[in-house]
Amino acid sequence: MTGHGPRLTPLAASLPADVPFVGPEVQERDLGRAFRARIGANESAFGPSPGAIAAHGAAAAEMWKYPEATNHALRHALAEHMGAAPDQVIVGGGIDGLLGTLVRLTVTQGDAVVTSDGAYPTFNYHVTGFGGDLHKVPFRDDREDLPALMARAAETDAKLVYLSNPDNPMGSWYDGATIEAALDAIPDGTLLVLDEAYVEFAPAGTAPRIDPEDPRVIRMRTFSKAYGMAGARVGYATGARGLIRAFDKVRDHFGMARPSQEAALAALADQGWLTEVIARTDAAKARIAAIAQDAGLAPLPSATNFVAIDCGGDGRFARAVLQSLIARGVFVRMPFRPPQDRCIRIGAGLPDELDVLAAELPAALADARESSTA
Repeated sequence: MTGHGPRLTPLAASLPADVPFVGPEVQERDLGRAFRARIGANESAFGPSPGAIAAHGAAAAEMWKYPEATNHALRHALAEHMGAAPDQVIVGGGIDGLLGTLVRLTVTQGDAVVTSDGAYPTFNYHVTGFGGDLHKVPFRDDREDLPALMARAAETDAKLVYLSNPDNPMGSWYDGATIEAALDAIPDGTLLVLDEAYVEFAPAGTAPRIDPEDPRVIRMRTFSKAYGMAGARVGYATGARGLIRAFDKVRDHFGMARPSQEAALAALADQGWLTEVIARTDAAKARIAAIAQDAGLAPLPSATNFVAIDCGGDGRFARAVLQSLIARGVFVRMPFRPPQDRCIRIGAGLPDELDVLAAELPAALADARESSTA
C-alpha cells in the first residue's frame, strides 16, 4: 500500500478528534441498557407540536426533492415572529451550525474571541477549529459576567463576544434592559453573539429590544428547546442585512432538510402548544426543585428548561453524584468548570422520569458521600 493519507492543514492536524458531548446513546451502549430517565440533554420531553409532527411526516414523502435552498417560507415567517425583515433572518442547522458559519466568516488565525469560562463548549470548538484565540472570563455569582466580558473584549480587540441569555449550564439570566445598556460598552468592530436558545422559558422582559439592523449584535434562537425539535436541527438568527447576506458566501445551502423546514413552519404557527410546553416545563422544574430540597440540596433559580442543583460540595463530589445517577439509569449532566461544577444539571422531564429521580437521588448522594470518605 502506498500513499500517506490526507494532507491536513497544520491547524487541523494539531486539534483533537473528539465529540464535544457524550450523548445518552453512547452511555447506554456502554451500560448495556437504556436509561430510565433521560433528563440530561436539555431536550423537551414534551415533544413537538402535533402539527409539526404531521407536517414532518407529510414532507417525508417528498424527501426525494432537494430542500428550498433560501428557506424562503420559513425566513418570512420567522421575520414576522421576530419583528425583522426577511433579509435580516438566516436559517441553519441549529444554533451550533449557525455558530460555525459565523465563526468561519469572522475569525481567522490569532483573532481574539471572548466567552465565559464554562459556557457553551460548541462555540469554543468552532473558534478553535478556525484558529481563533479564546479569552475566557469567569462566571460571577453563577452568572456570565457581562461587564467583564465587554471589558475583556475591549482589552483584546475581540472579533466576537459570546453571551448566552438565559445561560447554559446554570440557568441564570439578565433582563433585556441590562443587555440593551451593555451594547453601549461594546468595542467598535466587536460583534455580540447573543445565544437565546432558552428565551421562550424566561420571564417576561428577558429578551432585549434591539433593532435587527443594529450592527453590534446577532441574535440566535432555535427550535430544539421549547419547540421540542432537537433532532430536526433548525436554528435561526437575526442581524444586520450585510452580516446576514454574508452567510450566503460560505453556508451549506442545502443544509436544511425539507421535512425540518416544514415542521418548523408548523411549530411556529402553533403558539398554543408552545404555551402548554412552557407551563409543563415550569411544573417539572418546580418538582425537580422540591426533589432536590427533600434530599437536602439547593436548586438554583432557572429561566431555562433545566435546573442546576448545588450538591453542597466540590466538583469531585458532584461528579460522584452524577456517576451514581447514571449507574442507576438516570441520565444527567453537570457544568465543566469550577465553582459551577459543584452542581449537577437536571432537565424538565416527564412525571414518571421525575419519579425515578426522586427515588434514586438520595441513594446517589449516599453513594457519593461513602466514596468521598473511603
